[in-house]
Amino acid sequence: MPAPTRSNAAYRAVARVVRPLLFSVSRPQWRGVENLPRDRGFIAASNHMTNLDPLTFAHFLYDSGFAPRVLAKSSLFSVPFVGRVLRATGQIPVHRDTAQAGRSLESAVEALERGECVAVFPEGTLTRDPDLWPMVGRTGVARLALTTRAPVIPIAQWGPQDVLGRYAKVPHPFPRKKVQVVAGPPVDLDDLYGRPQDTVVLREATERVMAAITALLEELRGEAAPARRHDMRRRTQDGDA
Repeated sequence: MPAPTRSNAAYRAVARVVRPLLFSVSRPQWRGVENLPRDRGFIAASNHMTNLDPLTFAHFLYDSGFAPRVLAKSSLFSVPFVGRVLRATGQIPVHRDTAQAGRSLESAVEALERGECVAVFPEGTLTRDPDLWPMVGRTGVARLALTTRAPVIPIAQWGPQDVLGRYAKVPHPFPRKKVQVVAGPPVDLDDLYGRPQDTVVLREATERVMAAITALLEELRGEAAPARRHDMRRRTQDGDA
């Protein structure tokens, strides 16, 4: 399979190692590749259930012809070897609640303007929903989408959690697990462009993205998601945290 045209030497070297490993523990089933734009930069937004998700997410995008720039928490860039790989392949550190937080958005904007694929997990962390449904997302994906007007492609994954459970340290590679990834059409945000990026607008855009991801996941799982999305903030607001 030819490497994506925007992948650098480090990206291709990592892919030559990681792709065979993923194929050895999973049976990938990709759908919706036709929804990934070829003529401009775009935001790929996925659900997040396990620490294996970034690899299966990138695997899907890489095999579809893109070398995604994944927004990853900044602490990972300090991990020996891992940080070196992330920097060499052009991944984007997310500095939350620091003076450098805006730099993450700037780097993502620059990548989109170059026509690249920026991959994000809008929830910002592993879902806390007990049944692994997407929870309320953070507004970073909305800020990026409304600032750049780049298409947001919702993507749902199901199966990585069977290889490596949520919070698990030990994987279960055998027998090979079915890993399904599906991409949907762009999320409609047209009516929000040009409006002030206040809390109402950002929350509305974020929820549209999460709703699109959830609908795709319902299709993969063959069941309905809960009527009320899990919200980590609710415990604090209710005085339980």
